[in-house]
Amino acid sequence: MIHMVQGTIQETGEGYIALESGIITLLIQVPQSAGFVLGQNIRLQTHLHWNQEQGPSLFGFATALDRSIFQLIISCSGLGPKIALAILADLGGKSFLEAVHTGNEDALTKVSGIGAKKAEQMIVQLKHKVAKLLDSGVELGQTDTLGQWQTVSQVLQSLNYSRGEISAAIKHLNEQPATMQLSFDQLMRHALSFLAKKA
Repeated sequence: MIHMVQGTIQETGEGYIALESGIITLLIQVPQSAGFVLGQNIRLQTHLHWNQEQGPSLFGFATALDRSIFQLIISCSGLGPKIALAILADLGGKSFLEAVHTGNEDALTKVSGIGAKKAEQMIVQLKHKVAKLLDSGVELGQTDTLGQWQTVSQVLQSLNYSRGEISAAIKHLNEQPATMQLSFDQLMRHALSFLAKKA
């Protein structure tokens, strides 16, 4: 089992990155590729998934929590990695936990590929597991910087910025001093200011 990988991003595409780690380059599927910058050195939590027809696929996550949520989702009957990635990309891990915990079907149906029936199924099957995860000390209000960058990229996508513009904005944020101390609102202001100057 591959638990974690570290390396340099060589390529990004829709839903994946290519990560050079030592003498090999790994193709890793991720919830949001827009938050990654070419040449950036990163460490990802990983999950190796085996499909009977397609063989192994490697999935990467900014945090151990996101990986746990991915594994939680695919443990639900009828749900595979594609839906799990869509949930993490469209909702974010902690919003998903909150939606299941509070029984919010409307939030879940905003994810592409999830209808009312599937949302209800997820809540029924996962509510107990989500409650155990929250009891273990997970706080829904906290996030990490890479996770915040990915949330910034989602918001910029919703504002119709191109993938190239989003990557440039994230790269700009990554290069700023004290980025680790910035709140989500501050990151958004920096990103929008940067894009406004480029327009």
